[in-house]
Amino acid sequence: MLNSDLYDVVVVGGGPCGATAASDLARQGKRVMLLDKAGRIKPCGGAIPPIAIEEFAIPDELLVAKVNCARMISPKGVAVDMPITGGFVGMVDRERFDEWLRARAAMLGAKRVTGSYESITRDSAGYAVVYYTSGAVGEDGEGGQDKKTHTVRTRLVIGADGASSKVARQEVDAAADVNYVYAYHEIVESPPANGSFDPKRCDVYYQGVVSPDFYGWVFPHGDTTSVGMGTAHKGFSIRNATAGLRDAAGLKDAKTVRREGAPLPMKPLKRWDNGRDVVLAGDAAGVVAPASGEGIYYAMLGGRLAADAALEFLATNKASALATARKRFMKAHGRVFWILGIMQTFWYSSDKRRERFVSICRDKDVQDLTWQAYMHKKLVKARPMAHIRIFFKDLAHLFGLARV
Repeated sequence: MLNSDLYDVVVVGGGPCGATAASDLARQGKRVMLLDKAGRIKPCGGAIPPIAIEEFAIPDELLVAKVNCARMISPKGVAVDMPITGGFVGMVDRERFDEWLRARAAMLGAKRVTGSYESITRDSAGYAVVYYTSGAVGEDGEGGQDKKTHTVRTRLVIGADGASSKVARQEVDAAADVNYVYAYHEIVESPPANGSFDPKRCDVYYQGVVSPDFYGWVFPHGDTTSVGMGTAHKGFSIRNATAGLRDAAGLKDAKTVRREGAPLPMKPLKRWDNGRDVVLAGDAAGVVAPASGEGIYYAMLGGRLAADAALEFLATNKASALATARKRFMKAHGRVFWILGIMQTFWYSSDKRRERFVSICRDKDVQDLTWQAYMHKKLVKARPMAHIRIFFKDLAHLFGLARV
């Protein structure tokens, strides 16, 4: 092969993570290929915090709604509003949002290729050889009789191909031990604003009938609304639960636009690289926030950190540079993920605890610190007395001393 056939990086997966990595690398003049399947839309509530809009230059035109309140709904139907002071949560439609990110990567110089990743081998020169297929899609979603196999050489592969990452399973041993929540949602046509539906409010249902170990959501997207839930319990009927959620939210008769489901990893992998020429990012690396299931911001950040690690690898040819992606992410967000994991394990374990969790959300200190942490993705340290008050209130709820 000629040197012109050699890419610096092949990014597998064109969601927010992979598209961000491809954009950052192309912006630095690297030869990048962005490999992505056609027609895939991930089930997602579509919420992005202001820090994502700022850090990744998301134009206002991509925001289909700006939410100014979240309503937490307990097992007994108690509703607690958490208004956002001094900001908003942006809502995006993943079909349009993801495509815009891919188009931006291409505009910056990344080569977009539609196809399905198959495997990686190494040639005699030590370069990674990526195998992928393209062509007609069969009933199994993997390709029909007309599919063709292609190869491309690269110095590095970024695996950003989602929670069921084929790259991860083949190249990184840590990927064999992953816990998942299965997320499912239905996109419906939004009704006019009424007593139960507010186009500027996200409703979150903490109810065992909706999810025995996670939550259900009603997230407005302008003309459409995402109604969904998640669970790790096998055998739990997600479609029945979602139907019940639509009924409770007054959306039973709303026209269904599409239905989608996918696994979500609930814990970052212990290793994100193979020590040679592959680094993982986003869902493929297990980067979805416990308790909330939030993934868009963390996916984009993971893509950026993978790109930074790739740049160092390309400059030094040292495989140790690939480990910096995980180190930097965990240094910035590992503590938050740990706390959220504890929250999910404890508060989501029974309806009695969910009732108390929603009750805690009435507290003004809890609301303020929650939104500040969410919007800026940092634990808030500027108000020590608020943290102390929350600590003692939490103890009262834990021991059943507080009114629900």
